[in-house]
Amino acid sequence: MDWVNVIVMGVGLAMDCCAVSAVQGLNQHTWHPRALLMALIFGCFHMGMPIIGYYAGTLFVDFVRVYAPWIALGLLGFLGAKMIWESLHEDKEMEKTANWHMTNLLLLAIATSVDVLATGLLFVPYPEWLYPSVLTIGTITALFSLGGYLLGVFVGKLRLNMEMVGGLVLIALGVKICLEGICF
Repeated sequence: MDWVNVIVMGVGLAMDCCAVSAVQGLNQHTWHPRALLMALIFGCFHMGMPIIGYYAGTLFVDFVRVYAPWIALGLLGFLGAKMIWESLHEDKEMEKTANWHMTNLLLLAIATSVDVLATGLLFVPYPEWLYPSVLTIGTITALFSLGGYLLGVFVGKLRLNMEMVGGLVLIALGVKICLEGICF
């Protein structure tokens, strides 16, 4: 284990949060203070899950390996379908605040970090790396989440039906996570 591996792992694990944050930004078209809260929540979940995975050790490794992709697919699929439905049935001029509810943020954090749980097992042979690594991973995740949100805001100024696009992206992300978990 070395810092290059930790940083590369952190960037790879942050990509799902970056994509989800970009979807949030697509819906806003402007800066929203809750983007900082979202980045903090995503970062904290990406710090907490490897710690849980580390202490769970090999006891739950088979469960995580089998069911994490399906859990992520279900949560992201549900949220994506909800966004698509809302894009077709709600007033387009209404301010989009539903995505900022704490429940939605927590569901997104769980969906994007459930697969991170298994990375805790990587630290079993290197316990001295656990806490510095999860702090690094959480920081990278928070920064990528914030960057993804800002990118989404920039692209969202195009004023397309980005809620539908965002819903499709969440569903595609859930399918990607599920396929990676099943095939690899």
